[in-house]
Amino acid sequence: MSQVRAAAREAAKPQDQGWAWMVLLAAVLLQGLTMGFPSCIGIFFKDLQHEFQASNSETSWFPSIMVAVLHGGGPLCSFLVKRFGCRFAVMLGGLLSSVGMVSSSFCNSISQLYLTAGLIAGLGLCFSFQAGVTVLGYYFVRWRTLANAVSSTGVSLGFTLWPLLSQYLLDEMGWRNTFLISGGILLNCCVCGAIMRPVQLVPESPLQPPKAGEESGRRAQEAQLPNGASSPHPKLQQHTKRTACFQMLQKYLAFDIFCQNKGYQIYTLGVTWMVMGFALPHIYLVPYAIHNGVEERRAALLISIIGFINVFIRPLTGLLSGHRIFTGRRIYLFSLSVLLCGLSNFICVISAEFSMLITYCVIFSIATSGIGALIFQVLMDVVEMERFSSALGLFSILESATLLIGPPLTGLLLDVTSDLRYVFYNSSFFMISAALFMVLSFCALEKKNKLKEASKAPSGNPSRYQYSEMPTEPQPENQTPPAAVYITSI
Repeated sequence: MSQVRAAAREAAKPQDQGWAWMVLLAAVLLQGLTMGFPSCIGIFFKDLQHEFQASNSETSWFPSIMVAVLHGGGPLCSFLVKRFGCRFAVMLGGLLSSVGMVSSSFCNSISQLYLTAGLIAGLGLCFSFQAGVTVLGYYFVRWRTLANAVSSTGVSLGFTLWPLLSQYLLDEMGWRNTFLISGGILLNCCVCGAIMRPVQLVPESPLQPPKAGEESGRRAQEAQLPNGASSPHPKLQQHTKRTACFQMLQKYLAFDIFCQNKGYQIYTLGVTWMVMGFALPHIYLVPYAIHNGVEERRAALLISIIGFINVFIRPLTGLLSGHRIFTGRRIYLFSLSVLLCGLSNFICVISAEFSMLITYCVIFSIATSGIGALIFQVLMDVVEMERFSSALGLFSILESATLLIGPPLTGLLLDVTSDLRYVFYNSSFFMISAALFMVLSFCALEKKNKLKEASKAPSGNPSRYQYSEMPTEPQPENQTPPAAVYITSI
């Protein structure tokens, strides 16, 4: 028995060394392929509108569906990872995204793009991205924080390279051939998934005998079966299924946390409102620049500038926010980034000259770097780590719902006004109002908690509504990481 345990521990050695760094390299490439691709969709707007004679609102639906499915498919991806493993989910996602974009090149209507590029490709991007991030938790224990920070730079690289490549292919071959080639490029997600071979972790439970309490509980359950029947009573079985369904919803969608934890409630509502305007500049910046006389190649360069600056600013923001000065105050640093992002939109409204648009991209990129680096860290601050994955599940689903409806509503406003400046006005409204809501709400919550503490005797148990850093115990290196965690990226 001791030899079996020793062999199992030896099999778990790939963590934090050797092949783990190849997996990290694959994760960087995977995030660049999946999260960077939606950033170039705005380049095709003019051609798609001309091809299908579609309005701004109709054209906005297909990138909205893609982004919403990418963020909201977390529970389904979690099931695939738990059932079949990360490698299978990543490779399935690469296949789906490739099939979706190849099929899009043959579409004859804008509504067909909703299914192919929106739903199929978006679901494939979701599987590849989220499973690719989850696998890092299996391969890294000691260097897990570093691995996640390094892998996030792939998003910025994708933001930089995808628009330039897409614009070049669009000029040379047209949008149909560009979609076809993009499908072939996304097929490389399968290569990245093949690198992510399963880690053989230490199987503790099979080597240990069942506990006495579990054995007695099993025997008691068997004794309740009538006449030695092999299955429970139908009513009991139906009740068991309902209980299992409720427990699954409780596990993946933390409604109890949303109702009880005021900090989580405020933050979830604030971010859900914020993303209504967050994606708009990424979609409409290129059409806005082209509409105001900027050359198409230079317009596509604007999105690449945002991605390039993110490569350097996002890791620095993560390191800065980790300083003890910002302990318990990261929500305010996050709100400041949201506020700066909203205010920066007024720069391109004032002037649409290329030099002013570059200035806008620099400031906007700095602000979005802060949002991307802090959005999940703040969530960890307001929710206990043992419930983080379920809290993130509800968080991502609500976020995907507003990501779905935000661009089409703005496209409808654009059809009515025929003025692209209203896109940035709309984005600023959502971003600024969300920042003010979160700051004022958390200030009021902290003030309320201080008044409660002053009126009552000091208690050993902190208020469950208090916004504070949630302590987490250090995890042993040989502990198995969770089966899957919903990951979204902004």
